[in-house]
Amino acid sequence: MSEREYDVVVIGAGAVGENAADRAVQGGLTTVIVEAELVGGECSYWACMPSKALLRAPSALRAARAVAGAREAVTGDLDVAAVLRRRDGVTHDWSDEGQVQWLDSAGIDLVRGHARLTGIRRVEVASADGTTTTLVARHAVVVATGSAALLPDVAGLADIQPWTSRDATSAETVPESLAIIGGGVVAAEMATAYAAFGAAVTLIVRSRLLGSMEPFAGEFVAASLSAAGVDIRRGVEVLRAEREQGADAVLHLSDGTRVTAAEVLVATGRTPRTGDLGLDAVGLSPGDWLETDDTMRAHGTDWLYAVGDVTGRALLTHQGKYQARAAGDVIAARARGGAVQDAPWGAHVATADRAAVPQVTFTDPEVASVGLTAKAATDAGLRTRVLDYDLASVAGASVYADDYRGRARAVVDEDRGVLVGATFVGPDVAELLHAATIAVVGEVPLERLWHAVPAYPTVSEVWLRWLEAYGRPTP
Repeated sequence: MSEREYDVVVIGAGAVGENAADRAVQGGLTTVIVEAELVGGECSYWACMPSKALLRAPSALRAARAVAGAREAVTGDLDVAAVLRRRDGVTHDWSDEGQVQWLDSAGIDLVRGHARLTGIRRVEVASADGTTTTLVARHAVVVATGSAALLPDVAGLADIQPWTSRDATSAETVPESLAIIGGGVVAAEMATAYAAFGAAVTLIVRSRLLGSMEPFAGEFVAASLSAAGVDIRRGVEVLRAEREQGADAVLHLSDGTRVTAAEVLVATGRTPRTGDLGLDAVGLSPGDWLETDDTMRAHGTDWLYAVGDVTGRALLTHQGKYQARAAGDVIAARARGGAVQDAPWGAHVATADRAAVPQVTFTDPEVASVGLTAKAATDAGLRTRVLDYDLASVAGASVYADDYRGRARAVVDEDRGVLVGATFVGPDVAELLHAATIAVVGEVPLERLWHAVPAYPTVSEVWLRWLEAYGRPTP
């Protein structure tokens, strides 16, 4: 067994862990990162990147068919094999060589293997070749181990060997039929993709589609999925699953019906990867989410930090990277004995996790949102006004696509006169989102937004329509 000492030890070399390590190195600290799988992590190989690669080609084809002139030039159907090959290129055929080269260029050491905490600032790494390395951190250990798909406790479900999101994004062939259990982002996106690939898709949704978002978002997406041939079963649960060898899976639902499919994708939530991390060695509970303060330091410690999905704060790659930047910077500041800016919106805190999280769901149509929904704002005790606008009525929409359909909602805090939430549904509305994010994070007064003139004719003109609906204050 060998022992090595660094200023910072980061467990997990996904995009989030890489950011924490990079900021620590930029702060002058020696840093090592530990990874049991591929450097680059879930987002690079099994989540954000491959899923969006799968969704992009169907989206581009729909966009072309939505514009007269371009529509007539489209003479073929989607080439699914080419889509899968492009996905393989995006994931670099699941090789992390390029990511490892980046670590080297950034001055971050890499140890491959499974990491476990064995004591305060001590991490033991078991490598595949049977060797063990002990890493000792002078200042901090950062946990960035992410999350895994949650398998619900349904009789027989594990026995049918269902897909998780990893299987759905890395599949080499498209099944004839796919049953998806869940109604969140992963379920909606994979239903969109596999329906476009020609699979017969059944979506089993316990409550409503995209239930954490504004209700109209799920309604738009559900209508589009239904038009694409997806069979949406709402208000039901899977009670039992079975599959005979070599046969399709059979799901028995709570309404007495059954769903038969070649493959079953479970997309019912996530669970933290902390079960075999050695948390019990430092007085924490294995299998739990790692709760932190806003500087991302784990509660009850002065040396252990957690960033990304493993915290349960905001399970989005960009938000985890934001947390990681704050953590790496504050670790360096504390190590130097420097000033810590931990007031809200300070340099060393992840304030935006609370009520300013942007998210894009790459369905048809896209859903882009930031901040609070109307219900969440009311539940938080805010006195609000909701502004809804039909995006098809904006001049830029008629230029963008024939038969444009979409909707935009702004949630205004009446007491402060600022935007606290926004949701857009429509083609390519992801590109509208960052303006709303800036308005929410910057708490830009609506009076000042009158001077942010949207270019004409673009869909961004919805900002002017919102302001007109709200009414300009009289001098």
